Amino acid sequence: MWEAGALTSSFNAVTIGAHVFSTRHEAAMSHATSSVSFKSPLHQMTQTTPTCLWNDSASLEELAYSIDHGAVGATCNPVIALTVLKSEIKRWRPRIVELAREMPNATEDEIGWRVIEEMSAQAAALLLPVFEAHKGRNGRLSIQTDPRFYRNTEAIVRQAVHFSQLAPNIIVKIPATRAGIPAIEEATYQGVSINATVSFTVPQCIAVAEAVERGLRRREREGKDISTMGPVCTIMVGRLDDWLKVVLDKENISTDPGYLEWAGVAAFKKAYAIYQERGYRLRLLSAAFRNHMHWSEFIGGDVVISPPCSWQKRYNASDIEVVPRIGKPVDDQIVQDLLKRFTDFRRAYHEDGLAIDEFDTFGCTSRTLRQFLGACTDLSVVVRDIMLPNPDLL
Repeated sequence: MWEAGALTSSFNAVTIGAHVFSTRHEAAMSHATSSVSFKSPLHQMTQTTPTCLWNDSASLEELAYSIDHGAVGATCNPVIALTVLKSEIKRWRPRIVELAREMPNATEDEIGWRVIEEMSAQAAALLLPVFEAHKGRNGRLSIQTDPRFYRNTEAIVRQAVHFSQLAPNIIVKIPATRAGIPAIEEATYQGVSINATVSFTVPQCIAVAEAVERGLRRREREGKDISTMGPVCTIMVGRLDDWLKVVLDKENISTDPGYLEWAGVAAFKKAYAIYQERGYRLRLLSAAFRNHMHWSEFIGGDVVISPPCSWQKRYNASDIEVVPRIGKPVDDQIVQDLLKRFTDFRRAYHEDGLAIDEFDTFGCTSRTLRQFLGACTDLSVVVRDIMLPNPDLL
């Protein structure tokens, strides 16, 4: 197995605190921006702040664009992998035919997942120089465990270890579900860098961080290397916003509609402050973009921003100022209004808002898992149409 190490207990020297920015860093950034030309706002962010850019896709073309603008990693999920496969079907169709011939007893599902593995390994190769330069903290390609395993700790760990062997710079997505939390600890202990996904709330982020810490400490006690591991915990900020909008309609709630655009941002900033205070050895990652705040409000933090290529191009075409905002709290009036009106925002925002046993049934979790599960079904259909074409359409 590729021995992927971990972050050291001390954070990178450029780490920014939850609510304070050093005047020295601001002065350096101001000097840099006045004397250096940048390709884009995202490129400027990557060159002048600790905030990292990852690309939310394993598409080689999209990843190349992102790397050109400063990206140092990539994420993926079943929905994105399916989208890439469909958009690049001319490229992958011959390979699926080959795999069907090479694996005569394989199911459509098994061949589909082999394609995802190969797609991920190819994208990981583009990031290998970054991985080596950053000593494992960046330069990783995320591949997600089968969402159908969300209730099975052992199956998640087994697949996570397998995926970690596809390339030295793989990071494995594991859901922050009831079964996923112990899987995160065990996979970390076995040397796998994890990216917690299906995660939307402060309680999930804390449970993930504690699980990673337990896994790291187990490795440390046994003298195993943790120096090059790069674990992260995703908050799918836009999906929390999405869910509260559903709740708004279901429960006939009235509030300023603009407030709902800040729910995920508020949860992210709350989790970031806790991570910084407690010194957890993993970073937060912002995903599921719905507006520019899911990027701009986190600039300056020791975090990862992972937008799809389409959102990157939108941000790069904007005139949004690239300045640190991670330490600026969300307007308290907005937070208090959301806390007052939405039970599920209270559950997402408060550290003790959800027990681990409640993670699976939280609205965001159920909606996202259902979408990911549906993508697995659709993946098999795409493979089936190549392996066993419909004769009625020939």
